[in-house]
Amino acid sequence: MKLQQLKDQLNTIYLGKSNVIDLCLTALIAEGHILLEDVPGTGKTMLAKALANSFDSAFSRIQFTADLLPSDVIGSDFFNMKTQEFENKRGPLFANVVLIDEINRAVPRTQSALLEAMEERQVSIGGTTYQMPAPFFVIATQNPIESSGTFPLPDAQLDRFMVAIEVGYPNLEHERQLLNEVLANVRKQAIGIATGGDLITWQEEARRVHASQDVLDYLLAIVQATRHHALVEVGVSPRGAIALLRASQSFAFLSGRDFIIPEDVKYLAKHVLSHRLTLTLEGGIKTTKADVLLHLLDDIPVPVEME
Repeated sequence: MKLQQLKDQLNTIYLGKSNVIDLCLTALIAEGHILLEDVPGTGKTMLAKALANSFDSAFSRIQFTADLLPSDVIGSDFFNMKTQEFENKRGPLFANVVLIDEINRAVPRTQSALLEAMEERQVSIGGTTYQMPAPFFVIATQNPIESSGTFPLPDAQLDRFMVAIEVGYPNLEHERQLLNEVLANVRKQAIGIATGGDLITWQEEARRVHASQDVLDYLLAIVQATRHHALVEVGVSPRGAIALLRASQSFAFLSGRDFIIPEDVKYLAKHVLSHRLTLTLEGGIKTTKADVLLHLLDDIPVPVEME
């Protein structure tokens, strides 16, 4: 099966991070975008490139910098002196797989140029709307906001990412394997295993995964709890609730099931919901978004799995 081959390839390239790979594939099959977060040098860009290169689809990479303009991303209209007419030059955003490296090094104005494309799969240039190709997904990397030269992503931008994943360091054994591969010059490269058509088929199958009323009630209990927590200023929006449902369907599909279990929702909640929270001033001093989510999950009873 192509999906298993895809997972196996990614696991041989990005060592010891099968959970991260599963989360990335979950987002792609759920038609969502991915935000990879961690300190420089942990392989965020390598993972993003491996994901992109695993699909035989149009690929584009955009390096975000402080002087990047919105037109550098989405394109612009220009006047053709030969034809005496305005023409459109589309930017690198028009691809099936778009890798945005260090997204938080661009100013908020440029970051906001992505909003329409990520949410509505279209871009407006000079009063004309252009549809993005299908499939279309963004894989963005960012360094911690404490890093020099970074800008915090606007809340509206964060809300467009289905999952935010902290990739973390490899363990000792996997880092040793990495160094031995470098010494032997045998580092593996991703090849195209699946097509955009394969991804669209998986997306359609995942949308048919069943969710019982008990599972939906559990999901909603988590979402509602974020809106009434003392340390949360802005809780999860309905868009976030839909994202958690779609991600749970996709994760169940990846696990070979045609139904969601409560544990799917609980496992995914941290990665799908935590980056959508806005903490109060007191909350930002006392805790983190991820910790708030984990404490909420501990307090909410998990329904008994139904057959």
